Amino acid sequence: MLQLLYSAIFGEMLLILTLLFKTPLRKLVIISLDRLKRGRGPIVVTTVGATLVVVLSSSLYSIVKIQQQTVEAGILNPTDQVLMSNHILEASLMGFVLFLAMMIDRLHHYIRELRLLRKTMEAVKKQSRSFEDGKNGNSEEYKALTEEIDTLKAKVKELESACEAKKSKAMALETEVEALRKQSEGLLMEYDRLLADNQNLQSQL
Repeated sequence: MLQLLYSAIFGEMLLILTLLFKTPLRKLVIISLDRLKRGRGPIVVTTVGATLVVVLSSSLYSIVKIQQQTVEAGILNPTDQVLMSNHILEASLMGFVLFLAMMIDRLHHYIRELRLLRKTMEAVKKQSRSFEDGKNGNSEEYKALTEEIDTLKAKVKELESACEAKKSKAMALETEVEALRKQSEGLLMEYDRLLADNQNLQSQL
């Protein structure tokens, strides 16, 4: 179970890194995610997510149950200590998997929005150039075209501001991924320590 969770975490982190940097592989990942969100894909993803939530709830329940037994008995025996540590680690990893999956979904959404914003900006700029090139001597028509150009320029500025905001969000997500990577390394070290403690306890028993 733990090996499967670690594999899922590293796979999700690799996907996030692929989405953050513009590489040929990024386009392939985006296309794959687009296809995953069509047809039966969302149903499958929701089912897997619901299963993880149920298993996570079960681990949390087991932790609470062991704590209650400890309070009643007044002492935590070595077996319960190992089981509790294992449940805590499993719950942390499952929560991490769900969080990374949500981040992948948000990153994919923001990347699609950025693409649409860039296409809209290009269309507006082309339209603005066509209006500027089509000026003639008619003063009324020239005035109307000038007003429309000003409106289009204001819209371009708004779109550029929105694009910058999306870029800032992407950078913030990148920083958060780095923090999560460090947290995962800490969990790996904690897991190794727990394995060593488990072996020591088994040898003592």
